[in-house]
Amino acid sequence: MYAKANSSSIIKEMIEIATNVSFAKNYALKHSTDAKYGWYRYDTRFAIPVYNDSGELVRYNVFKSRILVRHAEDGKLYLYDILRTKKETNRPLKQ
Repeated sequence: MYAKANSSSIIKEMIEIATNVSFAKNYALKHSTDAKYGWYRYDTRFAIPVYNDSGELVRYNVFKSRILVRHAEDGKLYLYDILRTKKETNRPLKQ
């Protein structure tokens, strides 16, 4: 939850670098108006800086996420949620 909350300040950049788009039709009645033309999902990444006790940057924790975008009745795309936020544990970015 901490990573998802901190990603809110860089949503524009997350959308710009998003890849691997997939589309799904809307089957839920409760979204018949707000996602009339379906849902798009994208893969994206973001990093959160980690500082030591003296305030110096130590490293970045890198996360992968899936962005859920709804295609509304007005034809526009709206960010709906950020899903499956997972920390990449193979190699954190160094300064």
